[in-house]
Amino acid sequence: MPGRPVKKKIVNVVTLGCSKNIVDSEYLLKQIESNRLLIRHNDESFDAETVIINTCGFIQDAKQESIDTILRYIRARESGLIHRVYVMGCLSERYKKDLEKEIPDVDKYFGVNDLESIIKHLDLTYKPPLPGERVLTTPGHYAYLKISEGCDRKCSFCAIPLIRGRHKSVPHEYLVDEARALAAKGVRELILIAQDLTSYGIDIYKKQALPDLLRALCDISGIAWIRLHYAYPAGFPKEVIGIMKDHEKICRYLDIPFQHNSDAVLKKMRRGHSRKQNYELIDYIRKELPDIALRTTLMTGHPGETEKDFRTLRDFVEQVEFDRLGVFTYSEEEDTWGSLNLKDRIPEKVKKERADALMHLQQSISKKLNVSKIGSSFKVLIDGREGEYYIGRTSSDSPEVDNEILIPARGIELKQGNFYQVRITGAEDFDLFAEII
Repeated sequence: MPGRPVKKKIVNVVTLGCSKNIVDSEYLLKQIESNRLLIRHNDESFDAETVIINTCGFIQDAKQESIDTILRYIRARESGLIHRVYVMGCLSERYKKDLEKEIPDVDKYFGVNDLESIIKHLDLTYKPPLPGERVLTTPGHYAYLKISEGCDRKCSFCAIPLIRGRHKSVPHEYLVDEARALAAKGVRELILIAQDLTSYGIDIYKKQALPDLLRALCDISGIAWIRLHYAYPAGFPKEVIGIMKDHEKICRYLDIPFQHNSDAVLKKMRRGHSRKQNYELIDYIRKELPDIALRTTLMTGHPGETEKDFRTLRDFVEQVEFDRLGVFTYSEEEDTWGSLNLKDRIPEKVKKERADALMHLQQSISKKLNVSKIGSSFKVLIDGREGEYYIGRTSSDSPEVDNEILIPARGIELKQGNFYQVRITGAEDFDLFAEII
């Protein structure tokens, strides 16, 4: 039988899931590149000798995507297209024994904190990473800055503490050095991420240290936008809003996952905040920063969610008119408080119908808000070009998840990563059209 074709010494890292996984993959890619191997990210050409899949294990749909991806590369290996398949990340951390039994053809499984083990298993030299030593997989003008790992919250539905462990902040000095290194590479926008930005610093500084970190980041030359993702509502440090008012670099944008607005459901979720507190926080933020864009995530179908509870949630969306909104349905996750103490009685069909109803409502809200912007001018950051349009974002939009500004490319040349002033000429449900001023 003919032997397998000789493959180039290329390692392809496939990243699934959230932006926190992206950062993990970027550190892994740098370690591999430092050992003088060729690297790829999310490459579908099967040109690599080794594939490392960084999996997600947060909810059922994400777990299924991870499993499907693993099986796809196993089939590619069986066909001789690649030689080795490794799996890392959240799914592997949580279900390693089950995966080894069900998909034994994977060469080896690693968890979420096994960077050094992966490198040594590849017979490479591991070097403790220095701040900013990452291979950016984002376009280059924006980057994610992961300021902490894990979570100490006790939400009934969430498996993150089981996967990622307890909340652990990255030291302030390291983050500032990393941000400086990223700025030196040409990064203009820093997107701060964590499972819980609100708790940053409590473990090592015994206080909410996000305000101090933001002040330090604002002093870094080259960084034009700083964006905040995943700020927990309970105990939100209002000092952050004052800093946003004082520093133009911090985008008037805040991602706060409220999850629900029924007191009964919030209690079952073990969220630590109430319907009244939700409204008070939103009112405070909008009073202090009238131009802020608020993004939230909501859940439908949590055990015990009645039709009355859902109407309360729907009214919340209608009254608040969030600028950006994401909805997902409850999925029972093993060993979470909800799975052990609450019975998931709500049919999948009902969960989905409720989620679809919220997104249909949000679609009309977004369209109304977008139409109101026609004729106004905004500063936009250009992410790239797709077909006949340049794709840009305002400070109210995060990449991949929010609205885009579509600028006709005919007759003009715009540079990715540069800022331009535009006038809004048209609006759709989740996109805006503009012209360069």
